Amino acid sequence: MANERYNPRESEARWQKVWDDEKVFTTDNDDPRPKYYVLEMFPYPSGKIHIGHGRNYVMGDVVARYKRAKGFNVLHPMGWDAFGLPAENAAIEKKVHPKEWTYENIETMKAQLKLLGLSIDWNRELATCDPEYYSKQQLLFVEFLKAGLVERHTSLVNWDPVDQTVLANEQVIDGRGWRSGAPVEKRELAQWFFKITDYAQELLDAIDTLDNWPDKVRLMQRNWIGRSEGLRFSFDMVDGDGKAVDEPLVVYTTRHDTIFGASFCAVSPDHPLAKRLAETNPELEAFRRECAALGTSEEAIERAEKKGFATGLYAVHPFRPDVRLPVYVANFVLMGYGEGAVFGCPAHDQRDLDFARKYDLPVIPVVAPADADPATFEVGDEAFVEKDGEAVVLINSEFLNGMSVPQAKEEIADRMEAAGTGARKVNFRLRDWGISRQRYWGCPIPVIHCDSCGIVPVPEADLPVLLPDDATFDKPGNPLDHHPTWKHVDCPSCGKAARRETDTMDTFVDSSWYFARFCSPRDTDVVDRKAVDDWLPVNQYIGGIEHAVLHLLYSRFFLRAMKKTGHTTLEEPFRGLFTQGMITHETYRGTQGQWMFPEEVEHREDGSVVARADGSAVTVGAPEKMSKSRKNVVSPEAIVETYGVDAARWFMLSDTPPERDSEWTESGVEGAWRFVQRLWRLVGQVAELAPPVGTALPQAFGSEAEALRRVTHKALAAVSKDIEELRFNRAIAHVYEVVNAVTAVLGSASNGATAADLGWALREAAEVIVRISAPMVPHLAEESWRVLGHDSLLALADWPQVDPALLVEDTVTLPVQVNGKRRDELVISRDADQSAIEAAALALTGVQRAIGDKPVRKIIVVPQRIVNVVA
Repeated sequence: MANERYNPRESEARWQKVWDDEKVFTTDNDDPRPKYYVLEMFPYPSGKIHIGHGRNYVMGDVVARYKRAKGFNVLHPMGWDAFGLPAENAAIEKKVHPKEWTYENIETMKAQLKLLGLSIDWNRELATCDPEYYSKQQLLFVEFLKAGLVERHTSLVNWDPVDQTVLANEQVIDGRGWRSGAPVEKRELAQWFFKITDYAQELLDAIDTLDNWPDKVRLMQRNWIGRSEGLRFSFDMVDGDGKAVDEPLVVYTTRHDTIFGASFCAVSPDHPLAKRLAETNPELEAFRRECAALGTSEEAIERAEKKGFATGLYAVHPFRPDVRLPVYVANFVLMGYGEGAVFGCPAHDQRDLDFARKYDLPVIPVVAPADADPATFEVGDEAFVEKDGEAVVLINSEFLNGMSVPQAKEEIADRMEAAGTGARKVNFRLRDWGISRQRYWGCPIPVIHCDSCGIVPVPEADLPVLLPDDATFDKPGNPLDHHPTWKHVDCPSCGKAARRETDTMDTFVDSSWYFARFCSPRDTDVVDRKAVDDWLPVNQYIGGIEHAVLHLLYSRFFLRAMKKTGHTTLEEPFRGLFTQGMITHETYRGTQGQWMFPEEVEHREDGSVVARADGSAVTVGAPEKMSKSRKNVVSPEAIVETYGVDAARWFMLSDTPPERDSEWTESGVEGAWRFVQRLWRLVGQVAELAPPVGTALPQAFGSEAEALRRVTHKALAAVSKDIEELRFNRAIAHVYEVVNAVTAVLGSASNGATAADLGWALREAAEVIVRISAPMVPHLAEESWRVLGHDSLLALADWPQVDPALLVEDTVTLPVQVNGKRRDELVISRDADQSAIEAAALALTGVQRAIGDKPVRKIIVVPQRIVNVVA
């Protein structure tokens, strides 16, 4: 057997069938063992997966298999984030119904995921497009509505006039719709909102409790929530002739200390003042339309050239009545933040400075380094923004001069509050979550609009509101809106003719509670409360950094909303979060610039890369995230057929730290495949030499056997710790260490004979290797377990126990100095007394050479650390 090659194609399929037949990974909620919930962010069924998709699922699988072996009742489910725009695009482009397209993709991708050997409880599988799922989501919506967590109001949105739908900011590219290419408009539409802002402070405060989340994700969430403490105050306004204007201009600022540096005020193009003035000013209206083309994305607005339109109105400085600040409509002021109006202090804000230089406005520095001369301090092309910890004082600010920034803020706030013109206010960047989408393939919003009764929630008995199967996609806009019958319904309150809500929910809603539904996926209620409270929060959640803000923040809100409506007692959905790196691959282009799949190119020994079809030159690009559009993808089927899935799993886990990107290379996976074969041969050799399973522990071990046992147990302890910390590459490095140790012992065995103690130690080492590598290469491990004489399933076996005594070193290595300089090192018994250490140190060659003929004055021994000889 030791010379036989391992056949992954035969072995992997066989063991996957055994696991399925034995229901090894089926989870029972009533299992008395401690619970552990591991979950990867569920995929969108887009068609086919590539090996780059598999990394996070394999990582989660390692944790799930390890925790089962450690005695936990593990929940490791899988589902499909199945609603969304791509399905509708497929309906339009391929003339196939979104449901048909979606479910075909689910079946394809499910088969591909099964190839990876994942220990998933497929009995809990769900798809968000299943009525069984979205009916419960509709019930949650109705409950949230009754609880005051949902409201409907008009809001500015990005509107695609060709597709006749709202676009998310990410779908606006250079001011145009990402699919139609039409210039995007800003429109005010009636939209449904979840009131996430009700929990803004609570969500912010609770970030400090998420100590098993990456720091960068917690920071991103803090910034997105964006708590700021500032001042809301009003400017009196006058026209160009100095005549008072009835309404004041209300602004919000966090830098009221800079009020004496103000040189202009600006309002959003969507501010009521701008709208009112534009009614009689065609040029201003044209400017507002130009600003609307930027969409609502803060990033796009920030990148755009700063432009303004002078209104002819002036804001009166609150502390200098003779100073009048011109009021502009500006393209960089957002209506959604604060009051939609700001005062500009160009000296201390780069955006304001750029605007001031463009329109020749004063730049008055009012904050300067504490050691600067106020008379000569100036601002050039770069605004002066103090750094954290930098000592600064107020200048050119009358009664604020010499104060620190915090002192000046307090003084201004005190004076404005006393005058009744301002008030301290806490503001948040976070906005309520708009969930309305003008789409067919989404969860219908369960609301009916009645001319007599207004908005009427669909009664629970009438849920779910099902999507009509006969929708058509031959017209722009929402198919539900122009369906001939679906939207027409009688009002459940008064019985009169009424209309269904034709907007569907943002797909982020679907993914904001799926982790709770997995706890009891067939329950007739939204969730089984006991199951949710038992399983949540998810112990280990794994997914991409791209979901660090919205998905995670929405999920945190959703669980709080479910608590308010009585479905759980919990508030945080995810105890531990890990964001894995991506798998990258080189890109290839042919002579015509076309993208090429890796299997279409050949790497020749001379270093050239050519097309397999005709030998033409191929241009190799830098590694990028695997993408079907660039064809730099590798299919699971191709890997399984060539190397086996265990080799792919080993390479994914061993190549780089899991939080970093990893480049998929042919040489890398070939190396992993060679290790699989090496481990298989090693197990076969040990099986031939070692005593049978169950042989009693020898009464004593010789030095070679003792040394092997120490290496084995150290590796076992290290791998356990590494998997707990999700340091999979380090775990694999420790597996290599014990494999090398066993290889060395096998190499020294003569004529295939070993002493009883060494044979026992070899069996122990081989079994530990198989067991600690099982989470990474589960099929090979099962096969090896049988070769070693076991007839039980390794997937059901307990994790091996570390012998603590074997982790304690009998010797210690001490650096030895002579007159403070390191000259040698001493390996000596850990229990050696001082006189023995001194004698051994003086006998070292390096020490004798350094001492020469000088007398030794004293020897300083720091136990377990260092020896210093003074001569």
